[in-house]
Amino acid sequence: MSLSRRNFIKGVIAGGAVASSAAYLFRGAGSLLGQSSVERLLTLTVNGQTRRVDVLKQETLAMTLRYKLGLTGTKLGCDRAECGACTVLIDEVPHYSCSVLTHMVRGRRIVTIEGLEGPGGVLHPVQRGVVDEQGFQCAFCLPGFVMAAVGFLKTNPTPTREELAHGISGNLCRCQDYDKILTALMRGAEYMRRS
Repeated sequence: MSLSRRNFIKGVIAGGAVASSAAYLFRGAGSLLGQSSVERLLTLTVNGQTRRVDVLKQETLAMTLRYKLGLTGTKLGCDRAECGACTVLIDEVPHYSCSVLTHMVRGRRIVTIEGLEGPGGVLHPVQRGVVDEQGFQCAFCLPGFVMAAVGFLKTNPTPTREELAHGISGNLCRCQDYDKILTALMRGAEYMRRS
């Protein structure tokens, strides 16, 4: 039998259909054998408290914080690690929580904007700087900027204005009032040095 173009294409289509149906029939076998199972009930350390939470394997930390733990100070802006509105500290380092899977932060210390205040509700120095300078307009991006600044100031407590601008450059503001934001965060850095 000679191989025609038509018969070759029919064979390719039939082979693809067989492979596809086999994958469909056996796709659940991995989970039955326990190969793709992921523990759902996790213990997280958030703002100094141990919290138990039921988490899906593909769930981001931003979703867990906002919708499972009720910490709505962590904002969801772009939800693809571009705007910084969801910035939190993980082991004192700023991270976009929309790009971190919750399963990856077990055993690590997570701090959100709600966890910055001190005993008796005393504001963190960076938060005080923002309040005193009235550094934001709509303030949707405020938590992300504050968390990024707090993380940066842990590594460089006496930055120049340019250094702080570079340190928080991963955060975006819809209102684009970066000069006022930077002034407020510099005031917060000054307060941190005094405390």
